[in-house]
Amino acid sequence: MPHVPHNALPPDPFAGDPEDPALVLGEAEEETAEPLGEDERADLLADLADLAVYQALLEPRGLRGIVVDCGDCREPHYHDWELLRSSLQQLLDDGRMRPHEPAYDPDPASYVSWEYCRGYADGVTHTEGER
Repeated sequence: MPHVPHNALPPDPFAGDPEDPALVLGEAEEETAEPLGEDERADLLADLADLAVYQALLEPRGLRGIVVDCGDCREPHYHDWELLRSSLQQLLDDGRMRPHEPAYDPDPASYVSWEYCRGYADGVTHTEGER
């Protein structure tokens, strides 16, 4: 399956059209992200590694991903494993995350917090270490 970049868009159907209705909006300002520091990059790489472990342990148990309480909107955000991985990778690559489609009608019982994942993984590691 070919890789499609996260910022790939279909061609603009109004490209070059003097009657383009979007012309009244003016030019879009391109946001520039601050480059990530070495500590931030290291934290993101650690999060990506942890996410792979959490998914390997919890997906077979029927869990679909991680829920994050949003400080801005005060609503829970449900991230499937691949969506969260993609968002973290995008932050690592581009220094920012672009908006994405939220999970459609998620079942809250199918998502756990990052802290739950960490505790579960620690429990598995501890149990395996005792064997």
